[in-house]
Amino acid sequence: MKLVLKQRLFSWFDSYDVCDEYGNAVFSVKGRLAWGHLLEIYDNMGNKVGVLKIFPTFEIYIGGEYMGCIKKEFTFFKPKFDIDFCGWRVDGDIFGWDYSVYSGAEQIMYVSKELLHLTDTYVIDVYDDSNALAGLLIALAIDAEKCSDGN
Repeated sequence: MKLVLKQRLFSWFDSYDVCDEYGNAVFSVKGRLAWGHLLEIYDNMGNKVGVLKIFPTFEIYIGGEYMGCIKKEFTFFKPKFDIDFCGWRVDGDIFGWDYSVYSGAEQIMYVSKELLHLTDTYVIDVYDDSNALAGLLIALAIDAEKCSDGN
């Protein structure tokens, strides 16, 4: 499954539209102010299916249940993220715009940032459709962390 994550141009808080490769709406992401910052993920029927709480670590909730967290590790050159979720890990390039998520040796997804857009736009290739929501939450956490660093 290929997802296109595109930040909305005019919104007070982070908001994104998520479509499949054919342009069909799959998810919408709505940011709101809470204790810290909160991203709520809705399916195309308007049901809340996930939450990303943004603190020093990014807490991942799916269906109201805590599933794990992600945080950025201190490094000098290559961005590195520690994921406490299903044993997954992130490997990325020096700019952190293109990265892969693995479970052991198996690649779960690949994320690439499309350049020359007015807003942040990412393409997320998820190799198992059942990982689409979790993959989206991880991509949102990494984007939020990079934005908080001013990148």
